[in-house]
Amino acid sequence: MKTKLQATEQRNPRSRGLDRKSTREILRIINREDATVARAVAREIPAIARAVEAIVAGMQRGGRLVYAGAGTSGRLGVLDASECPPTFGVSPRLVQGVIAGGRRALVRSIEGAEDSAALGKRDMAARKITRYDVVVGLAASGTTPYVLGALAAAKSRGAATVGVTCNRKAPISRVARILIAPEVGPEMVTGSTRMKAGTAQKLVLNMLSTTAMVRLGHVYDNWMINVAQSNRKLRRRAQRIVAQASGAGVGDVQRTLRQAGHDLRVALVMLKAGVNANEARKRIRSAGGNVRAALGEGGGARPPARSKKRNG
Repeated sequence: MKTKLQATEQRNPRSRGLDRKSTREILRIINREDATVARAVAREIPAIARAVEAIVAGMQRGGRLVYAGAGTSGRLGVLDASECPPTFGVSPRLVQGVIAGGRRALVRSIEGAEDSAALGKRDMAARKITRYDVVVGLAASGTTPYVLGALAAAKSRGAATVGVTCNRKAPISRVARILIAPEVGPEMVTGSTRMKAGTAQKLVLNMLSTTAMVRLGHVYDNWMINVAQSNRKLRRRAQRIVAQASGAGVGDVQRTLRQAGHDLRVALVMLKAGVNANEARKRIRSAGGNVRAALGEGGGARPPARSKKRNG
């Protein structure tokens, strides 16, 4: 009796004879296949929205967003987590990426690590997962033991669990409370889920973290109001953001940023509300860090309160 292969493991009829095609023909096939990914992700927006609301609610109570995956999926989780502090000005502890095999697996394939559910459970225990956290398990196949173990451990600790997979009926659907399953079909190179499945996961992670940070007030309008100013390019970007958001001239922006200790939020409130740095900081604190609320403009959820109970 034959076992039906999951979609991500099936052979793609549109790429047969691939090794006999020209460079441009191969590229066109890749491009056509990639074009289907965004549509598959769009169909999952209701599930993605539920996951975002869980993340926002958890962070408002001092919780974290933790990605868990193996191989390509794990690397994508670590990538998204590592981009949150410089983009949104949040603590590196707030969004974390955990990969089967640890740091070495980021640059070298350690495929055997994904076969251990016990390792996934152990890694969640090491993170001291609580009921305020949201754990997102990333597995293109939906069968990875490491990810299933991590989700089971998180669930047992009361955390909200989210599964991101490209196979809707896979075992991950029975462990995750929220299932996000963009079904992208067979890969151009059979079983190479770093391609369409990896792209789908990257799109979903962009949506989860970015939307949660917007909802929590780490973005003002569509500006990175908490952007890190760690190099010349980013310092110029910071000045441009404050100038565009406030309508002030370059000289006023530079002077106000110095007075604000180069805190974009403080500088913007100073310019828009006509207050000094101390008053601007007071308003921002009262608004839980939300610049729009500090300006009395309303909108958005409140950022997480500072809490001594927050996990590391």
